[in-house]
Amino acid sequence: MAEIPHPIPYQGSKRRLAPIILEYLPDDLETLYEPFCGSAAVSLAVARAKKARRIELNDSLEPLTKLWSNIIASPEAVADEYEKIWHAQHDDPRAYFDHVRDDFNRDRDPTKLLFLLARCVKNSVRFNAAGEFNQSPDKRRVGTRPERMRQNILGASQLLKGRSVVTCGDYVKALERATRKDVVYMDPPYQGTSGARDQRYHQQLDRERFISDLDRHIRRGVRVIISFDGRSGDRTYGPELPSSLGLTKIEVHAGRSSQATLNGEEANTFESLYVSPKLLRGEQRHRNMRSIKETSQQQLPGLTG
Repeated sequence: MAEIPHPIPYQGSKRRLAPIILEYLPDDLETLYEPFCGSAAVSLAVARAKKARRIELNDSLEPLTKLWSNIIASPEAVADEYEKIWHAQHDDPRAYFDHVRDDFNRDRDPTKLLFLLARCVKNSVRFNAAGEFNQSPDKRRVGTRPERMRQNILGASQLLKGRSVVTCGDYVKALERATRKDVVYMDPPYQGTSGARDQRYHQQLDRERFISDLDRHIRRGVRVIISFDGRSGDRTYGPELPSSLGLTKIEVHAGRSSQATLNGEEANTFESLYVSPKLLRGEQRHRNMRSIKETSQQQLPGLTG
């Protein structure tokens, strides 16, 4: 199968987890909601696999949702603008990055955000307390080349056009729109073990409100898959979701930790998926998983290689 096009080089493991997430989507899925869409890795995988009749992308970062709208509706224009921005950096790449970053923080231009994401350290989003993008450029590379970016933009547009809508707003709106025929996939920002602000996201998650919102909509039959906490080596990230939500926790091997590798260490990363029991098929429920009500966790077989 051809590689899934990813125009937005977002940091994170959703891209690796997407094939596993697809396994839990029903064949009769009406709409997949991705209210923290980011790079839309799961939505793109769902579109490629034709697992949903309709896809709704949402994020609270308006330039990001405008970028997705533009990619879907006007891919050539986005590719042309990215190419122009990319080629202008070569006289002084560092100074040019700072210039584009300052411009973006003033005008919130979507294609400038795409360039910053392609060019910054680890392709990772960082915002300061004022909501300004403040990540530094990666000195070892100059970002995705325009030819490659054009392929990814056109490919993503082809996958999503005619079957997707893009919205900007609070995640709870997606939960409110979802019906029993839909699935909501969420990968919200979380607090790490230090309790420090998660700078990957321009808005922080109110955990208590999030749990309350989940509980309310799960009770009315909305099916969810949630990436929430995880661990890398001896370090854990984020608190578990409470067992009262009635979700099944699945621990999935998501590869080696890139940060540990940079530090000369070896550490595997595991991410937790919380899945509505109604999405677990037959023997999967008993053979491959453990409920979060149990004290021990079982790693899915075949996913650690």
